[in-house]
Amino acid sequence: MLTARRRVVATAVVLTGSLLMTSCGNSDSGSSDGKTLRLWHYEGPTSAMGIAWKEAIKEFEATHPGVKVKFEEKSFDQIQKTAPMVLNSSDAPDLMEYNKGNATAGLLSKQGLLTDLTQEATKRGWDKKLSPSVRTTSLYGSDGVMGSGKWFGVPNYAEYTLVYYNKDLFKRYGIAEPKTLAELTAAMDTFVAKGVTPLANGGAAYPAQQYLYQLALSKADRSWVNAYQQYKGRTDFHDAAWTYGAETFADWVKKGYFSKSSSGQNEEAAGVSFTSGKAPILFSGSWWYGRFKTDNKFDWGTFLWPDSKLTLGSGGNLWVVPQGSKNKDLAYDFIDITMSKKIQNLLGNSGGVPVAADASAITDPRSKTLIDDFNTLSKNDGLAFYPDWPVPGFYDVLVSGTQKLITGSEKPDGYLSDLQEAYDKGAPKQ
Repeated sequence: MLTARRRVVATAVVLTGSLLMTSCGNSDSGSSDGKTLRLWHYEGPTSAMGIAWKEAIKEFEATHPGVKVKFEEKSFDQIQKTAPMVLNSSDAPDLMEYNKGNATAGLLSKQGLLTDLTQEATKRGWDKKLSPSVRTTSLYGSDGVMGSGKWFGVPNYAEYTLVYYNKDLFKRYGIAEPKTLAELTAAMDTFVAKGVTPLANGGAAYPAQQYLYQLALSKADRSWVNAYQQYKGRTDFHDAAWTYGAETFADWVKKGYFSKSSSGQNEEAAGVSFTSGKAPILFSGSWWYGRFKTDNKFDWGTFLWPDSKLTLGSGGNLWVVPQGSKNKDLAYDFIDITMSKKIQNLLGNSGGVPVAADASAITDPRSKTLIDDFNTLSKNDGLAFYPDWPVPGFYDVLVSGTQKLITGSEKPDGYLSDLQEAYDKGAPKQ
């Protein structure tokens, strides 16, 4: 993410400092007896990945007699903020879920904190199971830029953003499913006129910046994305696409499509406002899908962002093996299990987007729609990654900037200038 995008965690978020305490305080955390696989991830138990990986743990222990998986659930923020420090210690886990992109996995690979998985990816056939667009975030060069070089991570799922909508609320107010941006805008105007804030949002986390990035993407093309994400050309934050994104976002705030209070809300608050039936629309990632299948008590549906060939998306977050892992072979075996047909099919039927499932094995209707839409995007080269990826620390810059747009303390032009300054400071010199 997100991302960097923050992953949905159903349980309460633990204070970031506890990550260091649990890591450095375990006397057995550095075990290298081949009997324990220390695993960290931040997927909620009702998410598709949480369900699939729980089953993978059972499968792993069944096929590795005498070996136990020591799973430690962390929050996205815990791992995001402290991973470099933890992985540079003697208490790194054996296997960890980590955010993909230049500013995260790319940065750690450049710092020598991640294991080169190239040989394992070839030997175990992971390279053959991942499509080129999904594989992009697995490979990093010596400069930490994604897309080519060595394998430093393996995603066993994919993800993309889409519009979730409450069919019951749309029906109550006589609104049809929008097929164009004009129809979506008209629908939001109707909700506002009825006293309903249409868009679930979280300005203190990734949702707000993803709305703005999507608006910019609707006016962009692949060369624009490549320049921004992979430095294949100059990025001008005052160009037509970025300007449209920032100005439209600010205009939507004025029109009441977003609530002013959303400036202080995180992604969890945004999700809850949708699952509670308060907000009729949420634009966010496929990672919510499994949870919504469980939590939504109303009729709901999805559609791709209208009038745009591009949307946010990529291969999912990565399984990475820290360079300090004491049980690397066990870690490789676990990754292999998550790539198996059994786990891939479970992930797909639980509301995830698998990368190596049997299409005929996906029987849930909503899941089939989710996967079909992803396949359409992937086939049409429509995945445009995430706005915070290009440079380290950009996530926080985007959060701060979009919060100011929501509160009105910053104008679009100033917001874009702030992004330009931070981007130019962190991006490689052309």
